[in-house]
Amino acid sequence: MVTATFHFHDELNEFLPAARRHRAFATPCARAATAKHMIEALGVPHTEVGLVRINEADAGLDQMLQEGDRVSVFPGSLPPPSPVLFVADAHLGGLARLLRMAGFDTLYDNAFHDAEIASISAQQQRIVLTRDRDLLIRKEILHGCYVRALKAEPQAQQVLARYRLAQQARPFTLCLHCNAPLRPVAKSEVEAGLPPQVRALHQTFRRCDVCKRVYWKGSHWQRMDSLLRRILGQPD
Repeated sequence: MVTATFHFHDELNEFLPAARRHRAFATPCARAATAKHMIEALGVPHTEVGLVRINEADAGLDQMLQEGDRVSVFPGSLPPPSPVLFVADAHLGGLARLLRMAGFDTLYDNAFHDAEIASISAQQQRIVLTRDRDLLIRKEILHGCYVRALKAEPQAQQVLARYRLAQQARPFTLCLHCNAPLRPVAKSEVEAGLPPQVRALHQTFRRCDVCKRVYWKGSHWQRMDSLLRRILGQPD
């Protein structure tokens, strides 16, 4: 067994017990432990780590720790995969809906289990969105984001800012319910199922070919558009 000294910086301290925040502390490490192993053993998911320095030199998460090593850990994340795809855990339905509203492909099902989310992330190169740090520690997950806020709007702002996505938004191009693309549809194809007032006032429609929901720019759309502008930092 070896002993190393760790110092976590900025928001990474949120994952630590109060006595270890914003200070260096020594801790025993298992023999042959890597930086990743110990960082996660101390409570910080690898997906939240942007830079590791060992003895003042840049280091990889896979570097083996030696007796007396001084490890500094800074927040950040890997560049996102392209295209940017998300999978949200069961507690983030509101966030998933807002990301879909902004045009970002986001899988969500409140029946998803952690193992299923990890598998989807690995197979489809999706960024995991969660407030469960134990999920982010799973080795299959390369890209993930610990969502700090409790409400959907600041959650969406955090995710979009972290991955610098505001300029890539394509509002109202995905179905809010099933995540499938929306396509323009002739009024004649959908008017039989429209409320009378909508039939009288609107001429432009989009439809999801998966769930068959129909969308139009009514008062609800206006409220959603205003919400999106706030999230994306755009003027009304």
